[in-house]
Parts: sequence; C-alpha cells; structure tokens
Amino acid sequence: MERRLLLGIDLGTSGCKIAVFDFEGNVVAHHTSHYRTFYPDKDHVEQDANEWWAAVCKGIRSVLSNNDVIAGEIAGIGVDGTSWACLPVDKEGNPLCRAMLWLDRRATRQAEQMKEKLGEERLVALSGNPVDAAYIVPKILWLKQNRPDVYNKSYKFLQSNAFIVYKLTGEFSQDYSQGYGFHFFNISKGCWDERVAEELGISLELMAPLFYSHQVVGTVTRKAAEETGLIPGIPVVAGGLDAACCTLGAGVVKPGQAQEQGGQSGGMSIQIDRPVIHPKLILGYHVVPNQWLLQGGTVGGSGALRWFAEQFRPSFDVANGVQNNDIFEQMSQEASKIPPGSGGLIFLPYMAGERSPIWDTKARGVFCGLSYDKTRAHMVRAIMEGVGFSLLHNLKTAEEVGVCTTELNSVGGAANSLVWTQIKSDITGKIIKVPSSDYAAALGSAILAGIGVGVYKDFDEAVKKSVKVQRIHEPDPKKYEVYSKCYTLYLELYERLKEYFVKLDGITTC
Repeated sequence: MERRLLLGIDLGTSGCKIAVFDFEGNVVAHHTSHYRTFYPDKDHVEQDANEWWAAVCKGIRSVLSNNDVIAGEIAGIGVDGTSWACLPVDKEGNPLCRAMLWLDRRATRQAEQMKEKLGEERLVALSGNPVDAAYIVPKILWLKQNRPDVYNKSYKFLQSNAFIVYKLTGEFSQDYSQGYGFHFFNISKGCWDERVAEELGISLELMAPLFYSHQVVGTVTRKAAEETGLIPGIPVVAGGLDAACCTLGAGVVKPGQAQEQGGQSGGMSIQIDRPVIHPKLILGYHVVPNQWLLQGGTVGGSGALRWFAEQFRPSFDVANGVQNNDIFEQMSQEASKIPPGSGGLIFLPYMAGERSPIWDTKARGVFCGLSYDKTRAHMVRAIMEGVGFSLLHNLKTAEEVGVCTTELNSVGGAANSLVWTQIKSDITGKIIKVPSSDYAAALGSAILAGIGVGVYKDFDEAVKKSVKVQRIHEPDPKKYEVYSKCYTLYLELYERLKEYFVKLDGITTC
C-alpha cells in the first residue's frame, strides 16, 4: 500500500523548518535552514524574502533526497509564517524590497499619525489590536511616505506564508489568521473595512483574496516543482500565522484551551469562540474557522537565553564541539541548582523593546540584584524566571476581560527543558502539558493541509490522531507563593524604570 504524507513548512524568525509527517503526526523527515536578518538602521529589522524561498527549496530537496521520502507520497502542503511581515511585491510576485519583520519598529511616527487621524479607540474596536509600530499598516504608511518608489510599484502586500504559497502555486492569498496585522481588518466579521482603509490612504486593491487557513489556494506549479524537487499538482493550502499553527499543533481546538510558546520569542494563545478585545493584548483568528485567539506576544523567549549563551558561555564549549542543544541542557541543569527567586535576582526580558502587554518600544533588558555572590547559574535561572513572569503578565491581563485557562499546552524549543517548563508552571500556577514540541508549528500547517485535502474529516479528528502529550508539569504551591512575591517586584521594577529607558534611548541615538 502506498504511503501518504503531509508536508509542513514553518517559516520562523530565525530559520525555516521543513517537516514531513504521516497521518498520525509522526515526523518522517525534517530539515532546518537559516537565513540572514538585516539591521540597516535603528529600529529597522529586515529579511530577504528570496532567502526564505531558497531555504524552503533547500529544505524540501533535503527531505526528499536524504530521508527516503518520495515526492509522489505527499498528499498536501501547508505553510505557516511569522506575523506582521510587511512585504510588497509586483504582479509577478517579486519582492520590491526586503520584508519588514515583526521586530521592526521604524514606523512609530506613522502609528501615532493613525491614532491622531482616526482615533485609537476606533481602530482598536475594529481590528481588536493596539495601534503599534510592529503592525503592518504603520509599515505600509512608512513605505508610502519614505519609499514612494516601492509603494507606487506595489501590486500586493503579502504575509510571509502567503509569499511561499505564491512561490509554490502562482496564486496570491491572504489567510484570516494573519488578518489581525491590518487595522482596517474587521476582527468580528472577518472582512476588510473599505472606509477605514480609505481614510488611512491605503487601497484595498493592495490586499490579496482572503482564504481560510485549510482552504486550498492552488497546486504546485511546474516551475516550483523544478526548484523544490516536488511534483506538479500537489495541493497547497493557505496556511497561517506561525503562533496559530503552533497552537493547532499543540492540540488547541476548543474554547478555553491555551498554548504557551517558547520559541525565539514568547507568548500565549487562548482559544475563544467570540471576539474579546483587550487593548493591551493581541486578538486574531485561529486557523480553526470561526474561532479566535486572544494572544500575548513577547520578545522574551528562547532568544533571551540564546543571547546569554552566545555572549557569556566559556569559549572551551565551542572548542570542545558542544552543540546548541547541549548548551541549553547544560544551562537548564545549572539553573536547577538555584532556588526559586534566583537569590533575589530579577530579569526583565525586554531585549528588543516589548510587545504585550506593555507595548514599550524603548524598554530594555535588565538584571536587578547582581552581587558578588551571584553566579552564571543565578543569571540563567533569572532569565528563565523573567520569561515566565512575562507569560504570567499576559495571562493575568487576559483575565481582566474574563478570558481564563487552567492549563497550557507548551511547545517550542524551551519546552524541551524540563527545568524551564516547571519554572513556568510554578510561576503561573497552571498545569502545563508538553506534546511533541520541536515541530508543533509545522505539524499545525500539515494538519491544515490534511483537512484541506480530506485526510481528516475535521479538526477534532486531526488532533486526536496526530497530537500526543509527552509529559505533564503541575505547579508547586510553595514555589508559586515565592514567585508571587517576585512577580510583584517584576512589575514594580518596570514601572520605576520606564522613564529611564526613554533617557537611555536618547543616549544611544546621539
């Protein structure tokens, strides 16, 4: 009997993961490629979309040639990508400039202009999201004001996953789960608001047709097949936001379920069956139709610990050939020897400003409480705890509008650390379940493809067949009590320092 498989493409901030799954969610083959991130000016963070495609082609060719996967076995393809990527393309789908990433904050002035012109309350009520430079519309306006040569040539503005779908199929698309990046997207009705777009000075002709995430956009073209090693005619679904696909890959398909993401950045997503707006959180469509995700997105995640490892690990680790995963496991073991609270050391994980719930571009990372008795292990644990506090901050903010959860499904690289996952459970007081974590986003994309081509009859069946919980963490009441006191200090520390972040920003820009 011929084997049938699903292909998931996960276009992340730091690299592209390609994973091939069987219908039970088992990873048959995988490959990771990386691409460059450019920082051409202050607050400018960009990537070359053509490098995304090159990484996709490399990854697919690798899984086809090195892992005994036959292209004809692939029944469908799904793609997920990072949020708020602003990528203008021409009629042939060629990028007109490098994509402005979610980390890019150059459009602060344009965000303020939007508030002044239309009023922040009106925009939040329509889109369900705060008006911030990280979102797509301020970036489009920045291009219009600063790069008219690019803006005037633009045919469509695509999201990261939509660009890869175009390269595979030759069809333009915009999935619902990525719609939340546009402040003229009606988050309640799931449609564009022509009047608001017009008032902002943006034509809706620049938007691609809307698709459900599991909906087939097209099939692999002959040209794409030649570049990737696939065969023509394989169905490709619209895919969606990486956090939403990751949430699906974590098994979240019912209201009240939640996902905690420990990738380069951090965050949480709680599924709800109606749009609930909190001006300090992120509201978007789930990749599950007619469901929403109330989300908290932070810059503090594995990236903060990776930064620490790159800057402060002894050079002999590299000389002895210690791999990245080994380094993270070593750091986890070091952190396990330090008691909760890190001996009075608190870390603010705002390494590139911060998104929800403080939305402060100028916020920066801080260690508070350093002294001669503190070791590297104290600092590692403080970083892990700081990321946990940022998660708790978002969960408590969601509770302010009545959106609550008692447990989290944790995915991403950080979920591989038993120590870090337990710290998060103790800080939040939540049960944390860990399914297979490394390829959750790619699995979510593959599940969408499976539903789109009829492999699964619905989302419930897909999750039951393909998502398997590996372990469960329960909070320790005594440690939770300690962390509750530390969390209060964590919040106070930011409030006392935020005016100094502004002053520090003034120094760095002199």
